[in-house]
Amino acid sequence: MKTILSTFIIIIFLIPDQLLAENYCGDISLRGHRYGPYDYSNADHRKHKLPVVEGAHFLKHTEQLIASEAYTVRNIGADLAYTLRSFPNHVPALSAISKLAIRDKTTKPQGSSHSVLCFFERAIRFKPDDANVRSIFGGHLLKIGEFDLALEQLNIAVELNPNNPTFHYNLGLLYFDKKNYDQAKKHANKAYSQGFPLPGLMNKLKSAGKW
Repeated sequence: MKTILSTFIIIIFLIPDQLLAENYCGDISLRGHRYGPYDYSNADHRKHKLPVVEGAHFLKHTEQLIASEAYTVRNIGADLAYTLRSFPNHVPALSAISKLAIRDKTTKPQGSSHSVLCFFERAIRFKPDDANVRSIFGGHLLKIGEFDLALEQLNIAVELNPNNPTFHYNLGLLYFDKKNYDQAKKHANKAYSQGFPLPGLMNKLKSAGKW
């Protein structure tokens, strides 16, 4: 399993002028934010702390990135940032801010306190064994063309949760795109043996004569 240092290397690679990721991306302790940080994967935190944040800052239109005259893109970015400062590994908010950045072709959405890459770095620094964060980060890295780094994160997600068929499927697709058919087939078999329903990866392997 990769260490937090490897994540710092990723961020430094993508932000070359940065000295230390933990300084560049901000404090995640209580003194760094007035509410939290709380763990999105913790049932008690989700029950007692999460409603306070989501009720004010992660409403349906925020998650769906729907802006209006009264609720601007800047408001969306600010609310997602607040959510992620309170719950650094808030999986839906990480997914939403990734989509916002990709949609608006920016590394730091309007209203956000940090770049998208920093929010992922903060999430991993806060909860390095959260497989869902690793998987979403891998997806984001794929979308911005960082294929080798995406492969690293998706592999970590599978190591952390080897019984998640979606993780195996996505990793298999990436290996297929890199023409590593043996690894693609290995993860396809694991995904389908665990009940993954979509035949896309299998069909790709069949078309390549590798199934």
